[in-house]
Amino acid sequence: GKILEVLDQEGLANHTLIYFTSDHGGSLEVQARGAQLGGWNGVYKGGKGMGGWEGGIRVPGIFRWPAALEAGRVIDEPTSLMDIYPTLSFIAGGILPVDRVIDRQNLMPLLEGRARHSNHEFLFHYCGVYLHAVRWHQKDCGTVWKVHYVTPNFSLAGAGACYARGICSCTRDVTYHDPPLLFNISRDPSESQPLSPDNEALFDSVVQKIEEAVHGHRRTLAPAPQQLSVFNSLWKPWLQPCCGNFPLCGCDKEDDM
Repeated sequence: GKILEVLDQEGLANHTLIYFTSDHGGSLEVQARGAQLGGWNGVYKGGKGMGGWEGGIRVPGIFRWPAALEAGRVIDEPTSLMDIYPTLSFIAGGILPVDRVIDRQNLMPLLEGRARHSNHEFLFHYCGVYLHAVRWHQKDCGTVWKVHYVTPNFSLAGAGACYARGICSCTRDVTYHDPPLLFNISRDPSESQPLSPDNEALFDSVVQKIEEAVHGHRRTLAPAPQQLSVFNSLWKPWLQPCCGNFPLCGCDKEDDM
């Protein structure tokens, strides 16, 4: 709110695109002194770090740009945080590289109302480097399907998160699904009603279509350095601002103002 006030006061609102979002849903396992502090993800199952469950990957998407975007417009189309790159490139008059697959879309036609549907037909949901789930936005009817190839095992028994361990695993304490779990997200956003050939006539054709997309997606991937390795994930005190005597770099924001 303070940022928006300053933009208004300085007369910059019409020249500034604001995008309010998050990189994940509530981290359900977070605790302090025995109290659960991990937030609430509404009707959506799961949370941060749980592969493809909606509670971890559905995030806010609120845009503000008075000069270009109609206030109050609601868009119910699948998009990705990776869309920020081509969207800002388009606004700034940039040119996207052509020597690689750009797995994201310019959102401006959708935001401005010039397009009715997102260009994302498939979205691939990873846990670390492991593909856990895939979403298919069926263009001819608007249905959004999602399959889960891998899901974390929640604990304690009957829980909706990995409370016993404090974090869900991507590869160890998980369940592999063959055939995959299938949900119709359009009708069942809480992912509480898994479909099967017995209750969904399109089960086999939907699963096959998504598997074909997975094979095509994997053909576009190239080896790259592992950014999520244990070493790269470790806290490195020499890379943070230091308010005290190294390596005791803790900072009290109130006292240091």
